[in-house]
Amino acid sequence: MNVQRISSPRSGKPPHKGMVWIPGGTFMMGSDHHYSEEGPAHLVNVDGFWMDQYAVTNKQFQRFVKQTGYVTLAERPPNPEDYPEALPELLVPGSLVFQQPKHPVDLRICSWWAYVRGANWRHPAGPGSSIKGRENYPVVHVAYEDALAYAEWAGKSLPTEAQWEFAARGGLDGAVYSWGNEFAPKGKQMANTWEGQFPWQNLKSHPPGPQPVGSYPPNGYGLYDIIGNVWEWTTDWYRDHHPENKTKPCCIPVNPKGGTQQQSIDPNMQSQIPRKVLKGGSFLCAPNYCQRYRPAARHPETIDTSTCHIGFRCVDAKHT
Repeated sequence: MNVQRISSPRSGKPPHKGMVWIPGGTFMMGSDHHYSEEGPAHLVNVDGFWMDQYAVTNKQFQRFVKQTGYVTLAERPPNPEDYPEALPELLVPGSLVFQQPKHPVDLRICSWWAYVRGANWRHPAGPGSSIKGRENYPVVHVAYEDALAYAEWAGKSLPTEAQWEFAARGGLDGAVYSWGNEFAPKGKQMANTWEGQFPWQNLKSHPPGPQPVGSYPPNGYGLYDIIGNVWEWTTDWYRDHHPENKTKPCCIPVNPKGGTQQQSIDPNMQSQIPRKVLKGGSFLCAPNYCQRYRPAARHPETIDTSTCHIGFRCVDAKHT
């Protein structure tokens, strides 16, 4: 079936500094060739919108906190009523931090994560660490409500999964990666992802972690680090698969949203905390473990979770 792609014309000057225009159009969302939750691939249409060129940085988030006095979820004591099965020592302000093993481990057990008391956006590795000198790094240890609070303060919004995926493809509809079909063209690394055998072997010249925004080439729409570096929140409630779509020209969804909040809850988990869709992968994605450094890739994350590899970027609120 030949479907004509319709792009939205550029809509004047950026409503906020550092945003780029994403023209919108029809594209094939998802994938039938990778992880099962990415399918079925289906046609979707999104209107044009403005999107942040970079992930929100520590400097930007710090300005928000200074002006509002906002306290992130990781800086607040958890409510014991929300976590009746939790150990008392875990009911303290903190967040999840990656701790690199020194030898190969069972990849079925996420033994490289530790809940670190005092870890938050100001102290990304825990007490004693800081963001001094890291002002241009993406802010991390932000839960969904933290990202949403920042977006509302900035007069913006968080992207839907469809918006995010369309933008990440950079005009290369159907390509595996944001830059084409080859992961490292001519040996060049195109995103901050894991190099070596995850999680114990790091072949980079620096410890694994986020890098300053703009460290890698932009995609076709001028978006930096849309793949790798840190996962990014979207507004969509997670569901296990995309809905079936027979892709008839008259029935292509326009600006689709995700599932319902109830659909997003993992029935296998004791805690009934809903999940949002994360996109883009992070510095922890590796060929031998997590090949989610692709536009179609998606991951469910409970809305109360913050980690050292989750951040976000915004879109203009008028185009959501």
